Amino acid sequence: MSVDPTAAPPAPEPEGQGREALELLYRFVAAIELTPTVAMHSTDREGIVRFWNNTCAELFGVPAHEALGRPLTSLGDHIDGGTDFGALIGSIWQTGHAPRPRDWRLVRRDGAERWVYSSHFPVNRNGAPQQVFCMEIDITGRKVDEAALMRSGANFRQLFARSTDAIVLIEGHNIIDANPAAAALFRCPGPQDMVGKTLLDFSPPVQPSGESSLARDAALAAQTFRDGNHRYEWRYQACDGHGFWAEVLLTSIALDHELLSYAVIRDISTRKSAEHTLATAAQVFENSRDAILITDQQYRVVAVNGAFTSITGFLSDEIVGVPVPGLRSGAHEPAFYQQIWDYVVAHEHWEGEVWSNRKNGEQYPVWVALTAIRDSANRICNYMAILTDITDRKRVEERTRHLAEHDFLTDLPNRVLFLDRLHQAIASAHRKNTKVAVMFLDLDRFKFINDTYGHQAGDLVLKEVALRLTRCVREVDTVSRQGGDEFVIILADIGGVDQAAHVAGSVMAAIAQINKVGEHDISLSVSIGISICPSDGEDADTLLKHADVAMYHAKQRGRDAFQFFSPEMNAHVIERVQIENNLRHALANGEFVLEYQPEVNIASGRIIAVEALIRWRHPERGLLQPVQFLRVAEECGLIVPIGEWVLRQACARARRWRDEGFPVVVAVNLSPLQFIHNNLVHSVDDALRRSGLEPDFLDLEITESVIMNGNETTVTTVNALRERGVQLTIDDFGTGYSSLSNLRRFPLSKLKIDRSFVHDITRDPADAAIIPAIIAVARSLKLRVIAEGVETAEQLQFLRMHGCDEYQGDYAGRASIDPDLTTRRR
Repeated sequence: MSVDPTAAPPAPEPEGQGREALELLYRFVAAIELTPTVAMHSTDREGIVRFWNNTCAELFGVPAHEALGRPLTSLGDHIDGGTDFGALIGSIWQTGHAPRPRDWRLVRRDGAERWVYSSHFPVNRNGAPQQVFCMEIDITGRKVDEAALMRSGANFRQLFARSTDAIVLIEGHNIIDANPAAAALFRCPGPQDMVGKTLLDFSPPVQPSGESSLARDAALAAQTFRDGNHRYEWRYQACDGHGFWAEVLLTSIALDHELLSYAVIRDISTRKSAEHTLATAAQVFENSRDAILITDQQYRVVAVNGAFTSITGFLSDEIVGVPVPGLRSGAHEPAFYQQIWDYVVAHEHWEGEVWSNRKNGEQYPVWVALTAIRDSANRICNYMAILTDITDRKRVEERTRHLAEHDFLTDLPNRVLFLDRLHQAIASAHRKNTKVAVMFLDLDRFKFINDTYGHQAGDLVLKEVALRLTRCVREVDTVSRQGGDEFVIILADIGGVDQAAHVAGSVMAAIAQINKVGEHDISLSVSIGISICPSDGEDADTLLKHADVAMYHAKQRGRDAFQFFSPEMNAHVIERVQIENNLRHALANGEFVLEYQPEVNIASGRIIAVEALIRWRHPERGLLQPVQFLRVAEECGLIVPIGEWVLRQACARARRWRDEGFPVVVAVNLSPLQFIHNNLVHSVDDALRRSGLEPDFLDLEITESVIMNGNETTVTTVNALRERGVQLTIDDFGTGYSSLSNLRRFPLSKLKIDRSFVHDITRDPADAAIIPAIIAVARSLKLRVIAEGVETAEQLQFLRMHGCDEYQGDYAGRASIDPDLTTRRR
């Protein structure tokens, strides 16, 4: 055995039945030495002594070191008039049942004789006896007293009255006399209260063995009158209901020419309790799944259980008598083992995780609980060690630790392990005067892969990306997945930025290779941001933040690129963060306003609709246009509440115009994020209900990307809005990739030509050709057409010639916060 007090923190104390079993074992070992009147030994199937306590040494006259490993019959003879001791032990091994306790005359090896009262019981495991334990009590003195009693019939009455043992005289089955000790034992007011009763009156109907008290009493009485006397154990119940165990010597006698019997009764409750505790503890000892080892004061093994052999491979014969250090694994310094023994002497107990050796030389981790056992003089007489093989637990702990530090999908280090390694890389760079690069990677348009091919395909792509990234770096570098499609690489101990740029190029080339997922060939690109320690930061958080900022700028520059961090980038990000923070308060502070741009019918020149355009009256920067803040609002999730506010305000204003005699349709732009929001239909219903505006006076403008990526949920939402009578316009048509088949799925009202096609229609033949084509598409779908960005009379004339229905732009009138619709004419 080997143990280490510094190896690991103590394990939590066992709870429930496990803790009770452990405490029972402690009591078992202590009881063996703290009960000097009980000699206890055990033998195996060959009759070899495997355990021998100090009282055995006194009773047999043989010390433990001479008894262990020798046949019990060589240490003394158990003699009885008609029963062979060897046959008795053989029946235990054959049946697995314990015989009733009985008296034996013991002839010691030195020729001295003793009378002993012996209790034998087998210790079974898996239904088969493993050892036979024997507890023997020296009753030589009592035998002498009994013999004297039998020889002194003339003085029987005097002995009867003065005896400290309970004695009752029995005629037939009835008690005809009882001495004071009997009345005290049975807790009766006096001896006369027992006269006329039988011993069965003080017995429960059924004995603990399950036998009927009446049947067993009759059999014992018959045997006593046949043999003259008989000794047995009995469970009694005193007059006050108190139960106790007693040893009964029932003897037939002739007194005054009458055939009587007398019973000498002694309370053995304490011994029976000890026997039960010892027997139970011995069973626990032998059947415990943990290895249990008991040593003497010199750390020599005196007993082991079956689990010790199962776990270590050492047989009992090979280990008993061997010093515990013989089990050391060599994994610990020799001096430290003595520290453990010294600790146990001072503190009674030690627990810890150490390494030990199996018989085949294999090293394995074991949890050791080492306890000192003291005798009645408070001297350490034994040590008990409980050894638990924690190989499986260590394997589970290692697996749990791996799962806690690695990404479940790619098995790359996660953020926790990444930060730990980054701290180590920074510390190493400081010592060696080298640099560390942090590369923040984000796959470009990865959401498109998930939406098009499914998340399972997306997961396969992420796994392949992880493999490619690990092939691009050295063993000392770290590739980590931060979540989603974001990865981070630590390049440790590099010489300069050129090395980081080279790795970034290799990564981009590796990612660009075609990914084959099933039948699909998937192309990828990646945007990379790079920060360098120490120039861009000297702590993990700063380096990671600056790499993220650089990646953001790589995205803005068109993706599929890498970008080193610069202070200017950081200033831009700080500005964006400030906008986001201010946006979160703008709605509550009433800082948003709406401007309305007219939409004019080309044929009549009348204003038939207005488009609501949001503006932000920033308290410090003045009036901000949508391009300055809407993208940030979308990225931080504020576009939905802002969009709901625009809906309510625009509907309310259109209703007031209608009440004033100017019924115009109000057009409201929807962000793609707002459109797919689950509450869009509810938000529209709420705005119409609050304002009282009829649904056909509300025109919702949706982008071409919504149509292009439209799924069944999108179709359901569009249909729900059209069923309410709300008009729907596809905005910025021509800038996306929608098809006629997609457009046919949606019940649209109007198509808006993007301003980029209108701007040069009088100068660019290509743009001039596109306009009639778009109008033709709209006509085929039975949609009205509106052109935005009209600034000149020439542009308006071109649109009128080709059948465009409506227009908006500076030529129709600039947007204003509260336009006078009656004066808007062209």
